[in-house]
Amino acid sequence: MTVAGKMRQYQVVGRKAATEDNANPEAYRMIIFAPNAVIAKSKFWYYMHQFRKMKKTTGEILDCVELVEKNSRIIKNYGIWLRYSSRSGTHNMYREYRDLTLTGAVSQLYNEMAGRHRTRPRSIQIIRTATLAASELKRPNGMQFAKRNVKFPLPHRVASAKRNVKALSDKTFTTNRPTTFLG
Repeated sequence: MTVAGKMRQYQVVGRKAATEDNANPEAYRMIIFAPNAVIAKSKFWYYMHQFRKMKKTTGEILDCVELVEKNSRIIKNYGIWLRYSSRSGTHNMYREYRDLTLTGAVSQLYNEMAGRHRTRPRSIQIIRTATLAASELKRPNGMQFAKRNVKFPLPHRVASAKRNVKALSDKTFTTNRPTTFLG
């Protein structure tokens, strides 16, 4: 599985194919993160083969729907529990991210796991996700942004070049330094 761009959240419902013995088999529902619906269905069968004695050839998918968050304008803290396979073994992990949507946080997770741990997307299994309050955060990186009075000062600003205007002065080279401190 490749992760190109943002991950999406799918709800996949499937069951064992109906037979004469069992006309109405039990249905299983999973929330799966994948780049598209085809990969979501494929991951569904991967997990079903692990947890239940079911394969794609002996089952059927009843429904595959993309889940979209209602309010994606407020930044939230997300906790993600995952399991991943490395070169030395299988590891459990808990990570925290700040994002507008859960799918954005999961995309951050895949990118960070690839960068920090060289983990391929196929070896990451997301166990659980949760939206966290500021008091529930455990990692110091998330705590520093979860305060009420957090500010992002810009003490030194450099004027950028605009069309037909030089950046700091009308000359390309000058003998004095630019003043970047604005108050």
